[in-house]
Amino acid sequence: MNTLHDLVVDASTLEQSVPRFVRERARRHSAAVAMVDGPSGRSYTYGDLDHLIGRCAAGLAAQGFSPGDTLLLFSPNSPEWVIAALGAMAAGGRVSGANPTYTVAELAQQMSDANTHFAFTIPPLLDTVRDAASQSSCERLIVFGAADGVLGFDTLLACEDAEPVVPDDPDSIALLPYSSGTTGIPKGVMLTHRAILSNVHQINQASGWPEALTMLAFLPMFHAMGFVVTTLTGLAMGDRLITVPRFEPASFLGTIAEHRVTHMVVVPPVMQFLAAHPMVETHDLSSLREVACGGAPMGAPLEEQVSKRLKCTVWQGYGMTEVTAMLCCSREDARRAGSVGHVMPATQARVVDLATGQDLPRGREGELWFRGPQLFQGYLNNPAATAATLTPDGWIRTGDIGRIDEDGFVFITDRLKELIKFKGMQVAPAELETLLLAHPKVADAAVIGRPDERAGEVPVAYVVPRGAFDAEALKGWLAERVAPHKRLADVVSCDVIPKNPSGKLLRRVLQVRDAERLRAEAASA
Repeated sequence: MNTLHDLVVDASTLEQSVPRFVRERARRHSAAVAMVDGPSGRSYTYGDLDHLIGRCAAGLAAQGFSPGDTLLLFSPNSPEWVIAALGAMAAGGRVSGANPTYTVAELAQQMSDANTHFAFTIPPLLDTVRDAASQSSCERLIVFGAADGVLGFDTLLACEDAEPVVPDDPDSIALLPYSSGTTGIPKGVMLTHRAILSNVHQINQASGWPEALTMLAFLPMFHAMGFVVTTLTGLAMGDRLITVPRFEPASFLGTIAEHRVTHMVVVPPVMQFLAAHPMVETHDLSSLREVACGGAPMGAPLEEQVSKRLKCTVWQGYGMTEVTAMLCCSREDARRAGSVGHVMPATQARVVDLATGQDLPRGREGELWFRGPQLFQGYLNNPAATAATLTPDGWIRTGDIGRIDEDGFVFITDRLKELIKFKGMQVAPAELETLLLAHPKVADAAVIGRPDERAGEVPVAYVVPRGAFDAEALKGWLAERVAPHKRLADVVSCDVIPKNPSGKLLRRVLQVRDAERLRAEAASA
């Protein structure tokens, strides 16, 4: 068992709500710029942020939003995303961010499972939200911008009612992101105000980053890395956040150069881009001081390439949505190439033998288990999945294989869980398999992750066809039903899907066969 140093924070801080904590911090430097919208240059000071969170809470309450209600955000990153999320929490509600590339069916599923009452979106995505809302419990739509027949965000903020008085309940649910966990289809991850604030303090204490940085906020805010690691920890430290709707190479680099970004958190595919793309040399990135990477394991050589090219510090962290965001973090005075750093303050770690369930000594590989104040409360409406992930005494089984060396550095070496990590986003094989098995030309199917230099992994389907079979047609059929990051990179016809005697898919067998197949194709080319 490994325990890092204590979390240094006033205990009363963890008894607050997330918006109260952010607003109290904002009042200390109200004239400083809090957020800038990268594409437009629109900016908000910390004083603006404090005021608008209150106006959003009042506007939502006037529209019938009540404590315990769920507000869903279906929009790219923007300062308004942050204001809406914190405003809903200030009104006593919970916030569920959804991937803005979702199809109607995917969005309707999340809306229904989260019991969504209100949804925020942007005009180009309004039709998708309307169709999804008609299939769920969602009653009220609000748009960032203007659209006929829909309440505009500016109108909501113009509400002159008194801000609702909602007592702080640190153990109530504040965030409801959706994660596939260690296996299966997406599930609502119940994160309390206390867990979020604990992780915010842990990240800032462990990273050692100074106050008042300029941080690039381009990782999607519907994801824990984008909202907690970048946004909330940045606001807690008085940083200037430059929001970017999505990763696009030219605008990404241009925004760093224009706003003199000093720090950013990225995922491995972006590291690959920074290490190798010639466009990087055409922009002045000399302002960068530190780049942190998470979302998937990354080798030491890539760290070193980016650090040398950008002439800045590069380090890795590790976490998952079920622990709010982060479990391990590197810092300047304690780094080791290829490691995700040390365990967070006030967090315990175990390395457990897969066969016996016993703790393993330093240096031995096993499944990583953690326990700490940042852990989730469980999966919404899914006690079976919760019990499979959380032990009765509060340990989370990560599904990741790793080791802890003699100096306490954590290394991630493999993955038990079956999730595919495409550019840092989760793709659940079970979800794609369910769709494939509904196709009349598919008798059986299994989805695996294939290593990919740019994406990390791409989803590939092995299919037992029923009659005449067209692989490209099947790829197109599935693409119409899922978000872009879930689309199949390849479909391979086979005679049988390997399974164990109990019927469980043997994905590792398929992955070995897939690698052998690719090697044979390359040799014969």
